Amino acid sequence: MKYYITTPIFYPNASPHIGTAYTTVAADAFARYHRLKGHDVYFLTGTDENAQKIVRTAESKGMDPLAYVDGVVERFKELWAELDISYDDFIRTTEERHHKVVKEIFTKLYEQGDIYKSEYEGWYCTPCETFWTENKLVDGKCPNPDCGREVELLKEESYFFRLSKYQDALLQYIKDNPDFIQPASRRNEMIKFIESGLEDLCVSRTTFQWGIQVPFDPKHVVYVWLDALINYISALGYPNGDLYQRYWPADIHLMGKDIVRFHAVIWPIVLMAIGVPLPKMVYGHGWYLSKEGGKISKSRGNVQDSFELIRRYGSDAIRYFLLREMQVGSDGAYSEDALVERLNSDLANDLGNFVSRSLAMIVKYREGVIPQAKALTSLEEEIIALSQEVIAQLEERLEAHDPAGALENLWRLVSRMNKYVDETAPWTLAKQEEQKDRLDTVLHTFAEAIRILAILCAPFMPKVTPKMFAQLGIGEEYLKWEEAKRWDVIGEGITVKRGEALFPRVDLSQFEEEEKKTVDAVKEEKTAEKVLDNTAEIKAPENKAEETTEFEPIKEEITIEDFAKIDLRVAKVLHAEKVEKADKLLKLEIEVGGKTRTIVSGIAQYYAPEELVGKKVVIVANLKPAKLRGIMSEGMILAASHDGVLEVLTLDKDLKPGARVK
Repeated sequence: MKYYITTPIFYPNASPHIGTAYTTVAADAFARYHRLKGHDVYFLTGTDENAQKIVRTAESKGMDPLAYVDGVVERFKELWAELDISYDDFIRTTEERHHKVVKEIFTKLYEQGDIYKSEYEGWYCTPCETFWTENKLVDGKCPNPDCGREVELLKEESYFFRLSKYQDALLQYIKDNPDFIQPASRRNEMIKFIESGLEDLCVSRTTFQWGIQVPFDPKHVVYVWLDALINYISALGYPNGDLYQRYWPADIHLMGKDIVRFHAVIWPIVLMAIGVPLPKMVYGHGWYLSKEGGKISKSRGNVQDSFELIRRYGSDAIRYFLLREMQVGSDGAYSEDALVERLNSDLANDLGNFVSRSLAMIVKYREGVIPQAKALTSLEEEIIALSQEVIAQLEERLEAHDPAGALENLWRLVSRMNKYVDETAPWTLAKQEEQKDRLDTVLHTFAEAIRILAILCAPFMPKVTPKMFAQLGIGEEYLKWEEAKRWDVIGEGITVKRGEALFPRVDLSQFEEEEKKTVDAVKEEKTAEKVLDNTAEIKAPENKAEETTEFEPIKEEITIEDFAKIDLRVAKVLHAEKVEKADKLLKLEIEVGGKTRTIVSGIAQYYAPEELVGKKVVIVANLKPAKLRGIMSEGMILAASHDGVLEVLTLDKDLKPGARVK
């Protein structure tokens, strides 16, 4: 059985955030589940780079659009790696393989009369990359509730796609295939939208040239939404590629509810027009809302640093929270307090505590060797029956693309096992020689439950499963979904290996202390900036010949051992931008040792961001990270300053980023 799942391709106009991550984490959980089932899985994600807003963002930073998106795309890939996203392909719409297919389809639609040239006049929202008629505007602004920004009146020659021609056919298809758009609320929205009447879609632009040129009219570029949607088949090598023949149609296009219209209306009609089967399902999930109630988005300025969250709590905890809190068809509520509460209660107290207690008792009472079960009682029979019931519920919920419901059922087994520990009281059985066989059965039940739970956790928390297996003393060969449906799999002679806690409890006060240190660091920085400012105001003596230069006194001596603690490295500046509401701070994305990190530096008065891009600089690589203006800074750039002049230390020779400075 094949399973092809896609996420939307994301705009690389800024680094990804926790709201963006939900779609990709959910898609990854579904993909991992199907792989465990033995299915032939293909998981696609990527970036949508041929957009006008990309050009504008790059221009504002004084950068070439492709150079700019290259840096942001790497941040996406880094975050997906941190979150253990197991995609099979990452498509970029700036790739030639994509351009080729878009041009072929555009030409085909034109030649068969589904695309025609006319003139467009209407309102355009650049952030949303969407055209609106005047009657759809709200107070003269973009009607998208997540936007509401100014729109531009555009008048230009354009090519149009005959959406209206296929309106009735699409409407009938949706009514005949109730699972095509999910959940039901999104389906009903799309039916109403289509019934209100579809207007032909503007599919080219002439006012800018960033994008895919129309092959037979190069002054036009293909409109981003037609271009972007085609990625789902261009990545597979449409029309003759092996992957296309193997995996299309997609089993599910997974996305946020705000872009369902494009996937449930424009994309199916394009496919109908070129004679390609429609995807089996378009699924529009809800949004993650901040604790204040608004959608988490870059435009609202309420995002949290995803990398910092992963550093604090671990990727499994982030994945669990995201998947557990978003109920099917509804929005989810995000706050760091809620995340910590879930981590401590569900992961640390429930799952982690059960595994730790169970293994400790196997070590204490049987020298770490898992005993074989003897006679089963009604308690064990209940546990076995519940495990099978939970597995069946998990399958049902995952097939319905409801990870929250799946995890809720999984935790029924976790909770039951904690209760089972208290009910059987192994510490009491161990004191009674006549209860030796009973103790063996209980300990064996612990081990079997841990094995099954490890398998069932794998789609959601891929890091914890190998940890549980390792502590249980078994290998990856046990990691198959069907193995969870069997009981009494663990054979004789297996020795458990207790390790660290799976999910250590988190005390938010420790991060409050970090925040306090950050505030102190900011105060120190401001003091240093003030010193620089005062220095800049010093007037030079009129007699240059008699001028004497005064420098700060040299600090007290240090030993070679003290100096050895400082790790100086060569780093390459990939991207630089000013920090909002901070005149003296630049945010730098740097490469060091094959990895990227962020550094905030008080050099904005001396360097324009574009002056630093591409330069090799020297950084203190092992400086403890500190948060400056809400940005986690991971190091310090070396610079020399005197009399109001500051210069960053740069290298002339082509040393690779990561080289040690001695």
